[in-house]
This record gives sequence, structure tokens and C-alpha cells, in this order.
Amino acid sequence: MRLNKRFFPVYQPMLDNSESALVQNCIKENWISSKGKYIEKFEKSFSKKFGYRFSTAVSNGTVALHLALLALGIKKGDEVIIPSMTFVAVANAVTYVGAKPVFADIDLDNWTINPKDIIRKITKNTKALICVHIYGASCNLKKINKILKRKKIFLIEDCAEAIGSKYDNKYVGNFGDISTFSFYGNKTITTGEGGMVVTKNKKLDERIKLLKGQGLNKKNQYDYYNHTVIGYNYRMTNICAAIGLVQLKKLNQILSIKEKIFLRYKKNLKGVPINFQDQIRIKKSFNSNWLISILCKTKKIRNNLINFLSKNKIETRTLFIPMHKLDIYKSKVKLVNTEYIFDKGISLPSYPNLTFNDVDKICRVIKFFFKKINK
Repeated sequence: MRLNKRFFPVYQPMLDNSESALVQNCIKENWISSKGKYIEKFEKSFSKKFGYRFSTAVSNGTVALHLALLALGIKKGDEVIIPSMTFVAVANAVTYVGAKPVFADIDLDNWTINPKDIIRKITKNTKALICVHIYGASCNLKKINKILKRKKIFLIEDCAEAIGSKYDNKYVGNFGDISTFSFYGNKTITTGEGGMVVTKNKKLDERIKLLKGQGLNKKNQYDYYNHTVIGYNYRMTNICAAIGLVQLKKLNQILSIKEKIFLRYKKNLKGVPINFQDQIRIKKSFNSNWLISILCKTKKIRNNLINFLSKNKIETRTLFIPMHKLDIYKSKVKLVNTEYIFDKGISLPSYPNLTFNDVDKICRVIKFFFKKINK
């Protein structure tokens, strides 16, 4: 029996003619590559919006992490602590620079890296920690910074899923030595592919800019092709920046809509035998609700629910497979909370174009599933 006929994806961006107009302007002016007025405008608008001193636009969120590690001098033999509950790009970026990713557990109450486990994982080789603001939830930055400053360890904030999120009433990205963002098509705001690296340190910003542009030193116009370091082509295009500039103006609207969607799910699913995403919210924080997730009682129920929703044209996602469980990073480390959350978690359609009627339809299918299995 099919209860729903219309397809609901997990995510899709909120785009309209405003983005099209600026893209057409790029084409009209022949500035479509990595030079053009919209790149600098996007960077400056990004800094102004969130209170960052320096913002550098790059080609995606993964290279943003790579540049952050390179700028901080992380190298072979170093260790970087990361949560095992994250997207693989975090572990990959650490591996790119020759360092070793060290996997830490998460808190059950907010799914972000556990400060107590950070302490357990620190060794003489620990040079940095990447805290991931997972699914829009901010890490406990006060506790984390206290630990890291005492040990003189760098902090990188991965804000890929948390643009607009706050900790202690301040935007995430303002607490680390360097912070990174992603603007992939499924992120809260998008440039198609793209990312941003932010820092308050001028020397780090100069290093990031140098590395992202093939190591080209532009200070002397009579010696233009003077490449002073081995760099990378990690530049954002003017077209992507144009889209990002429009998307940034929509951010408050998108966040407001997504908060209403979150509350609608919460209201509709009250009484259903699941744990709702509420556990991710901590005091003095704001969750950008990148993906709205629920926890089922068992892995079997989760898998059956995924299949049932799929048959009813409702796309879902399991949570990120823990890094220490992937073949490429397999480790014997036991991370109880991470494994518990992964086995039971499922992310629901969470995009801003969902109407209340859409959410109600999705919730009716979920309720029917649990009614059926509890007979």
C-alpha cells in the first residue's frame, strides 16, 4: 500500500531568478572563471555577516579543510583528533597532509565530539583538533578551547553543516584558529560546489590565499609568474561566487523556514516511539537544522523504516558511517556513543521548500509504519 505518490528528496537548494540574474551577468561580462567582482564581494559579505576578519572563497569544503591544515603546518608524523561521526572528507584532509587522524567519540546529548574523550586521545604528537558542528549542532567550544589552549593544540572548526549556527550566542567559526565551510548543493546555502576558509590571523590568511592559487606571489607585477611555494588550484569561480552572494542574502529566511520545519516535525511526531533531534540542542546555542534526524529503537527498525519510506517515495539517509568502521580507516578503537547513534539514526527531508503539508504527509507515513509494526 503506497501512502505517498510525490517524491520528497532529503535535500534540495532554494534557488530562483535572483541567482540566474547574477550568473547571466557573469556571462555577459565574460568573467566566468576565478577572477571577477563577485568573488571579493562574496568574501567581504561573508565576513561582515558573521563577524569574521578574513574570508577566502575556495572550490569546495574538502579543500578548505586541506588548506587549513597546510596553513597551520600540519605534516607527516603529526596527529589530528577528529570525531569518528563525520563525513569522510575530514579524515581524508588529514591524510592528504601525511598526518594521522585520531578518532574520538561523541556526546549522546548533542552528537558532537566528546571533550572527555579528547583528553584521552591527546598525545605528544597531537597538533590539531577538527571539531565538526554535526548536522547544524555546535560543539561544546568552551570546554574544547580550554583543553586545547592548555596543550597548545590548534583548533579547526568544520562548519560545513552549520552556517548560521551559534554557540554562546556567537556564530560558529569565530572560535577556532581557522574555520571552514562547504557550499555543496545539499548545504544550507549553496554555490553548487564551493567552500570558504576563515581566520582572524592575517599571516594564516595570507598563507591560505597563497596556497589556493598555485603558490603565485602577486606582489610584483614585473615578476608575475613567481611561484614561491608548491600550491594548488583551489579557487572558486566568479559564477559560483555570484550564486553564493545571492544565497547569503537569503540565509536568514532559509534558517527561519527550517526552524519552522523542525518544529512541525517535532509536533507531528510527538508520541511516536523514536528519539527526536532535540537532544542536539544545547544552552545558548542555535541549531541551523541542516538535516533533521531521528533515532529508532533498534538498527532493524531503522532499516525497515528506511525501506518503507523509500517505497513511499520519501528519500532518507542513514547518519555518517563512523570513520573507524570504514575499510580505509578501520580501527579497533571502541566508540560506544558513535556506534549507538549510527546504528539507530535516520535523516529526514529537511529542505526549505518543504511546506507544512509536505511535512504532514511525511509524518503520516512514519506514523503508519510504527502503527503497523506495533500491532
